[in-house]
Amino acid sequence: MTGAAPLKAQVLFAAHRDGVFRYLCRIVGPTEATDLTQEVFLRVARSAVPDATSDGERAWVFRIARNLALNYRRDTSRRPETVPLTDASRPAAQESAAAMREALDRLSPLDRDVFLLREVAGLSYDEIAGSCEISHAAVRTRLHRARQQLRAELRPHMNDGTGSVVRLYDTR
Repeated sequence: MTGAAPLKAQVLFAAHRDGVFRYLCRIVGPTEATDLTQEVFLRVARSAVPDATSDGERAWVFRIARNLALNYRRDTSRRPETVPLTDASRPAAQESAAAMREALDRLSPLDRDVFLLREVAGLSYDEIAGSCEISHAAVRTRLHRARQQLRAELRPHMNDGTGSVVRLYDTR
């Protein structure tokens, strides 16, 4: 490996670490996201970074993160699940967060990834298309469909009883 390759990996790490971590947190949770984020950048450091624009590099990094997340979810789906909290034992904030997680889980895997890459990681439509290996038009369609499904499923949780709307999803 030449001196330029580790430097490029460091630049990509500094530029995309937080976005990759936020994206992975929404898919696998914070503890697992820490490990997977490290794995993403280990793979980036071990690979030849493609010669591309910064948008192309970003899409490449998120493609690695997405593939690792898909593998993780597939592997953990084969293990037995823990018993979730009952609704009566959850505070309202936890209930809303749980409703969002459950609604995201009901999306198709690709729709969920497109939604999270846009809303959590802040990728452009072209970057999402590159990360998911789909067309720009497919990104638009899947994002629209995911937003509609989430809106419909979360509508009962959107009012806090005082007439004000509760925001379940913070993109910051």
